[in-house]
Amino acid sequence: MASKYSLDMTKGPFLKKILRFSLPLMFTGLLQMIYNTADVIVVGRFAGGTALAAVGATGSLVNLILNIFLGMSMGSGVMTAKYIGARDEASVKRCVHSAMLLSILSGIFVAIFGFIFSEQLLVMMDSPEDVLPLSTLYLKIFFLGAPAGMVFNFGASIVRATGDTKKPLVILSASGIINIVLNLILVIKFNMSVAGVAIATIVSQYISATVIVIVLLKMQNACKLDPKKLRFHKEELKRILYVGIPAGIQNSLFSVSNVIIQTTVNSFGSVAMAGIAAGSNIDSLIYTCTNAISQTTMTFSSQNNGAKKYENFNKIYFRCVALTIAIGVSMGALGIVFKEFLVGIFSTDPAVIKIGAERLMLILPFYFFCSLMDVGAGQLRGMGKSVLPMMVSLLGGCGLRLLWIFVFFPHNPTLIYLYYAYPISWSITFFVHLACYFIVRRQILKRN
Repeated sequence: MASKYSLDMTKGPFLKKILRFSLPLMFTGLLQMIYNTADVIVVGRFAGGTALAAVGATGSLVNLILNIFLGMSMGSGVMTAKYIGARDEASVKRCVHSAMLLSILSGIFVAIFGFIFSEQLLVMMDSPEDVLPLSTLYLKIFFLGAPAGMVFNFGASIVRATGDTKKPLVILSASGIINIVLNLILVIKFNMSVAGVAIATIVSQYISATVIVIVLLKMQNACKLDPKKLRFHKEELKRILYVGIPAGIQNSLFSVSNVIIQTTVNSFGSVAMAGIAAGSNIDSLIYTCTNAISQTTMTFSSQNNGAKKYENFNKIYFRCVALTIAIGVSMGALGIVFKEFLVGIFSTDPAVIKIGAERLMLILPFYFFCSLMDVGAGQLRGMGKSVLPMMVSLLGGCGLRLLWIFVFFPHNPTLIYLYYAYPISWSITFFVHLACYFIVRRQILKRN
């Protein structure tokens, strides 16, 4: 069975295979970032600061709603990889068809919910009146693309579980180019502002979803999709949800704290919102690269867990930790050196550039801790523990940030002091995840 798949993750050399798996995944994540980054650049340059603030203010809210469901796509990838490692073709087939049906239903639900409640949710976040109409319009259109986004993410996670990270990269390369071209046409030529960038994004999403489905239909292994067999299989669905729901809750918990932080940022006005939106897109590029390592350690550990090769856990985890530190530190240093230039890509307003650059100076020196935190959580999920990293993130990530915002921030209510919440929560959560890894590994080795 192993020969039917693109990469056997249960045998060395692990560093070479980790790089082979993670580099296309890294570029894929960067292309996904192009969707939102292109939106922000085009809007900031050609539609003005208010439009830039409108698009930037939606990010944390979008993540809050989508992350719980995208966590389930993570669950489908983990379980597919585990069944591949265990050489269990029947379970692979049931897992694939359960996951793809789940993606369709999840996407439809998110689209309806997001379209109906966009304005109410933005009002709850205290979005300024000059930004609210444009933010609402952008969100309503954006959420219409949720079914396509879900189908692509679930489908891509299944393809990657086989070790093939190149096909999702090629798909997003093409759809990313389409997104940028449509952005320029709709915003510059047709003056459609935030509506134009939202339409460009969802068109690209539906194209990428269509192609990933075609890839699954043509696969020559147990991951091959047969639309007639789409149904929920109780055992496989339960295991997908067991991994995916805690992962989604964990990501959403961070989004909850980010929504609260964004709400606080909104109180500083549209200029501050625009500066923070521009700065956050820079550090998000770093996160996207290092998050590929998190997904890699999760997938590799899951295949080895299924194959019962527990002795490989250390080899996988610490190689991924080393790569994450190298990427996070080097990219963070570049971001600090070129901070004004990078923020200036998004806006020419000196006030916006100043705020965005200040944020980068505070965040980037510690950003590798954010990445290490995710690698630790991914390793634990691959080892079959999904609730544990969720609980650690609940207390370390979300809890510490809320404590900072409501207890410490009122004593020094400035933007810089507000953003101290991030490095503090990242570093503490990482070290707790590291301790949990050693405990869980010892338990698994003792039990087996």
